[in-house]
Amino acid sequence: MTGGWPPLASAMPSPIRNMAPPFLAIMGYCDEAVFQIDGLRWYLWDADRQLYAHIWDDGAKRFVRRDFWGVGNGWAAAGMARVINVLPADRSDDRARLIAAVREVIDGCLVYLRDDGMFHNVVDRPETFPEVNLSQMLAYTIYTGVRAGWLDPGYRSAADWMRIAAHDQVDAYGFVRNVCGAPMFDRPGVATEGQAMFLLMESAYRKLEGRT
Repeated sequence: MTGGWPPLASAMPSPIRNMAPPFLAIMGYCDEAVFQIDGLRWYLWDADRQLYAHIWDDGAKRFVRRDFWGVGNGWAAAGMARVINVLPADRSDDRARLIAAVREVIDGCLVYLRDDGMFHNVVDRPETFPEVNLSQMLAYTIYTGVRAGWLDPGYRSAADWMRIAAHDQVDAYGFVRNVCGAPMFDRPGVATEGQAMFLLMESAYRKLEGRT
C-alpha cells in the first residue's frame, strides 16, 4: 500500500496500531509497517496536545470522536516501541523518527498522570472514569525503551509508579480491575487487553531488571 494512505472507513490508535505494524515489521515488511504508523499519525496526531485523537472517518472527512482516549494513546506508544525494536540497523532514519514520536506521546500522556498512578479514560477530561490500562501500556513502553537504550532512563520513575498502580488493581483472582472494560470499553472493568498488558509490562520490567 504505497503512494498514499489507505482509504480506511476510520482511523484510530486501536489494538491494530499495536499489532499490525509490529507484525509487518517482524515479517520483513518494514516499509508497510512504517507507512501504516505514518498514516495514523497523519490523521490522528494533535501536535499541540501531544496526544492522539480517537476516531477519524475518512469517508466523511471528519472526526467521529476527537477525544484523547487514554488506551488509544497507549496502543500507539506500545506499538511503535515494538516496531522500533525490530527495525533493522539500516533503517536509522525511521527509528529516529519513531523514537521521537514515542517520546512525544509519553510526554503528552504524563501531563495527565494522576497522583494514584492512573489516568482518566479521556486523559484530559477529569469527569471521565479513572483507569489503569494506559498506565500499564506506558510502563511497558518505557521499560522496553530504556532496556533497548533508545529512551532516557529518567522515565523509569514514572513507569515504576504506574506499575505500582497496576499491581494495586489486581484482585485475589488475578484480574486487573479498573482497566477500560470489555466489551464496550466505556466503563471501568476487566478486559483481555488489560490482562495481556499487565503480563507484557511485567515481562518488560523483569527483562530490564535482568531477571529473565
